Amino acid sequence: MTLNLADVSTEYSKDKDLKKDDVIMFMTWVNKQPHLPEINELQAILFLQCCYYRNEMAKTVIDNFFTVRTHCPEFFRERNAMVKTVNAAMDLAIFTTLPKKTPEGYTIFFVKLMDTNPNKFILAEELKCLDMICLLHLHQEGTSPGHVIIYDMTGANFGHLARLGPLTIKKTLYYLQEAMPLRLKGLHFFNIVPFIDKVFALMRPFMKKELMNKFYMHNSVDDLLNFIPRDCLPADYGGTADPVLVLHEQMKTKMRDNTPFFAWEETQTVDESARPGKPKSVNDIFGVEGTFKKLELD
Repeated sequence: MTLNLADVSTEYSKDKDLKKDDVIMFMTWVNKQPHLPEINELQAILFLQCCYYRNEMAKTVIDNFFTVRTHCPEFFRERNAMVKTVNAAMDLAIFTTLPKKTPEGYTIFFVKLMDTNPNKFILAEELKCLDMICLLHLHQEGTSPGHVIIYDMTGANFGHLARLGPLTIKKTLYYLQEAMPLRLKGLHFFNIVPFIDKVFALMRPFMKKELMNKFYMHNSVDDLLNFIPRDCLPADYGGTADPVLVLHEQMKTKMRDNTPFFAWEETQTVDESARPGKPKSVNDIFGVEGTFKKLELD
């Protein structure tokens, strides 16, 4: 199985704070845990680097990562770009990595609806696609000093709001804050819609202060330019990158070409029966699904 992973020697050469001895020590610890899957050196690098080389924090994050991925099949199973549900999600929205990084060297992930029919919108499937491009990028391009997610809300309507499940949002924000090996520097919503306050009200209970400080809402792309230079953006926004549809088609092809990577990812799960102490369930992590009251949209 060919995975086309980033070269670990390049990771050491581009980051003077990354020490091979620390990486090997961390990888050895993970691979001795009876409930965790075996990881490779690149994965050890990704988790240590995202935690700013803090070993104990990296241990917690990588355990959270594999635990969430085991207990949330709606996001982390059938991650195959040839599968009908993933294809439908990719036809509904644009997901891509922008080729040019910010002046700080941050990687930019871009999201935008293409098909604005809310009846076709399934939040978990769209978030699955976003995670697929993020994890593929991390494993093929390696570490980055930071990551930024930008979402053009053009085309979002009130019907989409009605399809935002609180439990899905809770799971996503937990994963983003506690498990995903990103150095998230910003989450930017631009061309915001009139009901953005209701979207934020759904997210806020599950956001830590650190994420709140990285969450931005912009009325227009011009406001976004205070954070992201225009030349980093697609041509549709006056930038130097290809138009978003071209970038999206390239990403769809890349996801299909990397089917073996996503198949390998799905094998990396937690064995709860072997976890030291008490096994974890989805309710231990997120609470009982039934505790969420029906969303009222006044």
